[in-house]
Amino acid sequence: MTSFAPAARRALLAGACAFAALLAWPGRAQAAAPIEHFTLPSGAQVWFATSPSIPMLDVQIDFDAGSRRDPAAKAGLADATALMLTKGVRAEGRQLALDENRLGEAWADLGARFAASASSDRLSIRLRSLTDEALLPRAVALAAREIAEPAFAPAVWARERERMSAAIAESLTRPGPVAQRAFGTAVYGGHPYGRDATPQSLAAITVADMKALHQQALAACRAKVSLVGSITREQAADIAARLLARLPQSGKNGKNGECAPLPAVLEVPPLKKAERIDIPFQSAQTHVLIGQPGHKRSDPDYFALLVGNHVLGGNGFSSLLMNEVREKRGLSYGAYSHFQPALHAGAFSIGLQTRPDQATQAVQVARQVLQDFVRQGPTEAQLKAAKDNLIGGFALRMDSNASLLAQVSNIAWNGLPDDYLDTWTRQIEQVSASDVKAAFARVLQPERMVTVIVGPKTKAADTADAARAAPAH
Repeated sequence: MTSFAPAARRALLAGACAFAALLAWPGRAQAAAPIEHFTLPSGAQVWFATSPSIPMLDVQIDFDAGSRRDPAAKAGLADATALMLTKGVRAEGRQLALDENRLGEAWADLGARFAASASSDRLSIRLRSLTDEALLPRAVALAAREIAEPAFAPAVWARERERMSAAIAESLTRPGPVAQRAFGTAVYGGHPYGRDATPQSLAAITVADMKALHQQALAACRAKVSLVGSITREQAADIAARLLARLPQSGKNGKNGECAPLPAVLEVPPLKKAERIDIPFQSAQTHVLIGQPGHKRSDPDYFALLVGNHVLGGNGFSSLLMNEVREKRGLSYGAYSHFQPALHAGAFSIGLQTRPDQATQAVQVARQVLQDFVRQGPTEAQLKAAKDNLIGGFALRMDSNASLLAQVSNIAWNGLPDDYLDTWTRQIEQVSASDVKAAFARVLQPERMVTVIVGPKTKAADTADAARAAPAH
């Protein structure tokens, strides 16, 4: 039997993973695999879709520990905690501690990948491994340690805090991030969705804070586990249980298999009036964002809003915004609109970049396109084109194990029906022009939106400011 040195073995396994991923890319453009949903004795919820074409397993575990739960003075806590999950594990029982370097070597030896990240709503852990019987159990065991027994080394956090602070400072030398931060603060009105980490908030975060968040939020009974791969349902249940086995099996003050509810988070308040925020910035292009709080993912008009936004600004060169702002007037290389539905009302935004002396005109055109669309809705031709484009691109949402996992975890996190992927096309087909018009009229209020403009001050801007400040006659 041929043996391999560790470095050669790591290269072989990494190559196998890359080859398997390559094979997976075109292979999922088929009907969606049935999704099975069941509950483990720990209370963890599991969603599983088999994908037998390649010997690969993709897993995502989601916890309600996103940045919406960060204390106001410690914005960035969820991101910091997720980052530190990947920076070493502590000694436990007979198992030795692994610092970040040894941990990285262990994953390379397995030809597997482990990652953790935080969004506004959730803290997500992902595992990708070959299903080889000599490798998968070891990858699952290592992931279980990393999930439940992070080292949270103070010296590592001090280093990473400096790196994160430097990245924030660097981002604020660019107009795009400056505009995004000002927009989020104005749109969300004090809701946690509008908070961004700063060097000051990161400095306030301690290892004790991360340990407390980990202990409170990462319990087996709070987990939503999504699995896609070449395994059986029985294997899926066993893998999910093993991944969570080292975590507390109940939430604080909860019984085994049950979780005490986490504190409620307030809803995003609606905007009361329009607001324009001009931020002088020396840049070649002026960045513009226009918007307001949009809708929750649970909104019953989700599909009408999806189709309508595709017409308005979500379909690239075929959208109304692109046609009016770029094609007809040459005011920008591109203009888009976007909804970000989440557990709470995520932002609706229109975005574009333009020459500084054209910013006022570009804003006027974009706002007029939006007002007309909210008032009139789409034409039948526009509606049909949007539906055809969305339905035609549906297969790309499941063209690999990783993209199918994203769909399964979306179903899991948002409490969508298990047959959601099977009915998606029909839901799109059923949307009418009147559905779109009614949904947009209910959700959007163009007269009360925030407008953020970041770029050089120009004579055109000065004239517009003077016009706004002039007394009414």
